[in-house]
Amino acid sequence: MTMDVRAVLEFATATRGLSLLLQAVFNAVIPDHDADAFRPPRTEEPLYLDSSVEWLLGGLSHWDAEHFLFIAERGYLYEHNFAFFPLFPIILRGLAETLLWPLSSWLSVRGRLLVAVALGNTALFLLSVVALYALSRTVLQDRRLALLSSLLYCITPANVFMTAGYSESLFAALTFGGLFLLEKGFTFRACLALSIATAARSNGLVNIGFLLYLPSLHAITQIRVYRTTTKGHSKVFHYIWAIIRLLLTSLLGTAIIALPFCAFQYYGYRTFCTPSVSLEQIPPALVSLAELKGYRVPDENGPPPLWCMRPLPLLYSHIQDVYWDVGFLRYFELRQIPNFILALPMATLGIMAAYAYFLANPELCFRLGLWDTGAHFDKPTPGMFNPRVFVYIVHSTVLLVFGTLCMHVQVLTRFMASSTPVPFWISAHLLLLNEPLLHRRKTSNPNVQLHTHSSNGCQHTPQNPIIALLPYFKSCSSTTQGILGYFLSYWVLGLALHCNFLPWT
Repeated sequence: MTMDVRAVLEFATATRGLSLLLQAVFNAVIPDHDADAFRPPRTEEPLYLDSSVEWLLGGLSHWDAEHFLFIAERGYLYEHNFAFFPLFPIILRGLAETLLWPLSSWLSVRGRLLVAVALGNTALFLLSVVALYALSRTVLQDRRLALLSSLLYCITPANVFMTAGYSESLFAALTFGGLFLLEKGFTFRACLALSIATAARSNGLVNIGFLLYLPSLHAITQIRVYRTTTKGHSKVFHYIWAIIRLLLTSLLGTAIIALPFCAFQYYGYRTFCTPSVSLEQIPPALVSLAELKGYRVPDENGPPPLWCMRPLPLLYSHIQDVYWDVGFLRYFELRQIPNFILALPMATLGIMAAYAYFLANPELCFRLGLWDTGAHFDKPTPGMFNPRVFVYIVHSTVLLVFGTLCMHVQVLTRFMASSTPVPFWISAHLLLLNEPLLHRRKTSNPNVQLHTHSSNGCQHTPQNPIIALLPYFKSCSSTTQGILGYFLSYWVLGLALHCNFLPWT
């Protein structure tokens, strides 16, 4: 384990512990808001330690987290539960039935699931931060930028969703890990990781773009090499083989990544369009909730829902349309202005990254980064603007545009923070560019450094520059104050509001 990885893991562990502590405090001090959220009745008798676990970790179960916990406990009973993909509930139930099984005499399934959320998301977040650091080192080719990006990720504005019973930490770990493997040339392993990510969140399908782009880039590079090193029929053979391998990789990889999504939609179709369950087999309290709230449950004696009759009966699209009113420009209403303001900082980072990258590499952007007459991808210029970052900028911009136009816009913060490294890369780049205290040769304060050195010149463990900057926050540049202020305020406010059923991102 390198010193940088150790420093990142230590900071990530500290922020996870502090997050769990603060959510318990906020949940105890602030009364819960009476929100119109999914709150299924408890059908299991509480055991000895359930009340204590609920008091300590109950803040992790609010809003959409309740869906994941319900699915982990009861399976997919209600139609709108299918908006939440199965991998995270499976992991929670697996932890509850294995690692936490010795506690079954003192904790109900619900209590063990809450403990599984705390332990599972802590471990997954640590994996995601290591994966982000490895990906950043590979793509950016800049150790300082990779380190600072990873440290900023530890205080992500989407912190509460990385801590509570949501699938963001799981998705981030699989996505960043899969992209690292893809960058290293382990295409099949990368496809497996990205495929598993699609079993956690639907936007894992967007990662297919990386699979189509990076092998294409590699194929073009190979063809250029063959053109200068081979002659005659051998050159033609190499050209054909490079193209065939690209097509096979793209087709097979796309199928692997999309398979969990397709399988889950098929499962939803079978559950509601050809049901094998009757209402008598469902606990009466849950049937009563369905009747009260208008939730659909599978019933072999009832008519199938209308969406089953569509040419392409996708349950996920139906749920987003009917239950969440998600669609193109549907959120563009005056009463949603506060939610647009909440999403504005993350949107600003995405816009700044795309704009700055285009200004630094206009010709590369017009060529879609697929060939370069000057620089080489094998030895790119280190930093935020090297050619290997291009596809990540495109990916981030696609997420930004889609999230703004077609989703509940306040979700943009956690949507991007768990799916792309670009917000953390551009934030770290701006800090290193504009904060004099982080410049070794310009700083007048030796305590604010990315590294400390012993008297004999040997390098010691990296000092955390974020922790070092905080005592001098008022004297920092306005860029530093803006970025750290945004990250830290959302980090704390998310815990205080979300854990008490108050509106948040």
